[in-house]
Amino acid sequence: MIVVTGAAGFIGSALLGVLQARGYGDLVAVDDFAYPEKNKNLADKPKILLVEREDLWAWMEENGRWIQCVLHMGARTNTAEQSLETLNYLNVEYSQKMWKMCIKHSIPLIYASSAATYGSGQEGFSDEHALNTLKPLNLYGESKHKFDLWVQAQTDHPPFWAGFKFFNVFGPNEYHKGRMASVIMHAYSQINGTGKMRLFQSHVPEYKNGEQQRDFIYVKDLIDVLIYFMENRKHSGLYNLGTGKARTFNDLALAVFKALNIEPNIEYIPIPEDIREAYQYYTQADMQKLRKAGYKPEFTSLEEACSDYVERYLSREVYL
Repeated sequence: MIVVTGAAGFIGSALLGVLQARGYGDLVAVDDFAYPEKNKNLADKPKILLVEREDLWAWMEENGRWIQCVLHMGARTNTAEQSLETLNYLNVEYSQKMWKMCIKHSIPLIYASSAATYGSGQEGFSDEHALNTLKPLNLYGESKHKFDLWVQAQTDHPPFWAGFKFFNVFGPNEYHKGRMASVIMHAYSQINGTGKMRLFQSHVPEYKNGEQQRDFIYVKDLIDVLIYFMENRKHSGLYNLGTGKARTFNDLALAVFKALNIEPNIEYIPIPEDIREAYQYYTQADMQKLRKAGYKPEFTSLEEACSDYVERYLSREVYL
């Protein structure tokens, strides 16, 4: 059996869809299934066992011997979340318990960290830097960083483990995310509805409007990496997971306009006050460690990924 937590969410449900398409059987989906909009991500995935998030520990005690791997994607991912109690429980304590359960039952563990742990990026974006030098800009990033630090301090480990600092992920199955959906999904909705795209202004002199840069990674590429590590189970450690190529928001908007065959029309608006102080102007994953671990496939370009996402999924609200 393969267990996926956060299974009704964006990345977890997309991961389950790919696992099913590749013929993996005995898939177990773990989440809080009380949200109908999220549950649509699982509607076309028959023969998957659903386990409620708070029932997982008892279920693992009974079934641990049959579990081949846990892909722990579950977390509170809202970067504007202000509840320390919620973030500590879901992003730290729950993950710590998962780690200990995987040790107890000798289960390989792959978990989602976040590039938000790098903060402003003043220390760079190398996954081989000392973790204690990083300073996240928001409580979400701090919660992910806290678990990474905890993992680093452990002397007991699952038989194999890998954590991945996800950079800016986009793709099918994020329809439910609202404000927290990718800029590409927002671009599609705005351009399709109004014929123009609104991007954030720059509030620092180093960057022009729309020239803020991100390492955008297509969810299909991200899933390929997760499955590679699940299948090979070598080189335990904490890895970046982006493309290694920063692109501007202007590049992104132009790619979506092209996919929709609409003339570009971009408007620049102020960054909302509640996220302005924690706004990242540049992210780019250092991918050397992942390559050294043996992962060779190239990542999909922003233009190709936008075209695939818009034409095959967003235009028809198709799920992966």
